[in-house]
Amino acid sequence: MAVSEKLNLTMLCDFYELTMGNGYFERGYKDRICYFDVFFRQCPDGGGFAIAAGLEQIVRYIRDLHFDPEDIEYLRGRNLFCEEFLQYLANFRFTGDIWAVPEGTPIFPKEPIITVRAPAIEAQLIETFLLLSINHQSLIATKANRVVRAAEGRTVLEFGSRRAQGADAAILGARAAYIGGCNGTACTISDQLYGVHAGGTMAHAWVQMFDSEYEAFKAYCEIYPTNAVLLVDTYNTLHSGVPNAIKAFNEVLKPMGITKCGIRLDSGDMAYLTQQARKMLDEAGWTECQISVSNSLDEYIIQDLLRQGAKIDMFGVGERLITARSEPVFGGVYKLAAVEDADGNIQPKIKISENVGKITNPHFKKLYRFYGNDTGKAIADYLCVHDEVVDDSKDLTIFDPDATWKTKTVYNYTARELQVPIFKNGELVYSLPSLQEIKAYCTKEVDALWDEVKRFDNPHTYYVDLSQKLWDIKYDLLKHHR
Repeated sequence: MAVSEKLNLTMLCDFYELTMGNGYFERGYKDRICYFDVFFRQCPDGGGFAIAAGLEQIVRYIRDLHFDPEDIEYLRGRNLFCEEFLQYLANFRFTGDIWAVPEGTPIFPKEPIITVRAPAIEAQLIETFLLLSINHQSLIATKANRVVRAAEGRTVLEFGSRRAQGADAAILGARAAYIGGCNGTACTISDQLYGVHAGGTMAHAWVQMFDSEYEAFKAYCEIYPTNAVLLVDTYNTLHSGVPNAIKAFNEVLKPMGITKCGIRLDSGDMAYLTQQARKMLDEAGWTECQISVSNSLDEYIIQDLLRQGAKIDMFGVGERLITARSEPVFGGVYKLAAVEDADGNIQPKIKISENVGKITNPHFKKLYRFYGNDTGKAIADYLCVHDEVVDDSKDLTIFDPDATWKTKTVYNYTARELQVPIFKNGELVYSLPSLQEIKAYCTKEVDALWDEVKRFDNPHTYYVDLSQKLWDIKYDLLKHHR
């Protein structure tokens, strides 16, 4: 059966989630309430933060969780699962609670992006999709945000569909890139589905199709006079491309009173060529003509081009954005943090490793972000036990989770709880914002970070600190398991 014929994403799970589910069922753990956290351990590209994305797809997935009859038959054919478990799956739906940080939120290592409270089988079964959705879109949104910041206010378009690793990677990658700050995409279906503005002009094939470069440019200006962006590097950028573009603009656009147009370069020494092209365009009176460039760009190349004085108005960024080529794995994980006993008491759980970075923060937790009242800037994030309440009218001592001796006091701050309820008893209680609202929120929240945190190289470490109560619980568990 082709993938296009069957897309019940409930079956998009690691097989062990089903074998563990069957085991929980047979050992009487079916209804045991568990708490799982989605978090990541390290920012991509050595950056100071990441951008949360992918929640909307998780919402749609949770609402459609079910097993079709053919799914049950497939599982029955594996001869691994008891019949009672298969009957349970036949009537399966999600009945738990989910909290999450909104899409577009800057996020940091070791803090819960998503918290799931649900019966054991339900909580276990959704692990794969939650991780793949958060890992992929957060990775692309983070990379896009780096690229956009490197462009220093210039337009950035996502151009990577043809190099994406599959259709979903192209479509949802364009969505995530928009959240991260890109102005649009070359991917038409992402515009159709999500309203990520799609745009584009011509390929080299258009120029080659005509008997001359000038004829190609003139024809394009005649067909699209209000969107005339000409690709000038098919043959020789400065000796034919730019002069022929100016000639076409003069003959077609000028009589129509149109002054807005553009040229694009896809090869060559971008710094030198754009400087020379800008000079030629300005001398010909086309001062409003914008120059765009593409060709394997990333944040470092863009940064270098601007430092070299390149005259660029727009960047088309493709493969290195849509694949996050420099670090193509986000590394989010899904770990058990607590369980409830028969009386509803929450029992914290911890994972311990010889690799200190893999030791988890236990318990059902709250996540706060502190903003300085004098600056509006984010000071630190704060993890505490679910029943703690932060009173931001009082000074607060917080603990570095990786250094038992290190504390600091925050004062004159406003505390905001970052996670919001998404599902309650299996019912959606969250209104999904528009993509435009998510992008605007992302821009606002990134602006609230100090520039030192936003550096590409050796960024300042932004701390995710623990409350006294959570710190004590964590270290009591560490001592207990020695």
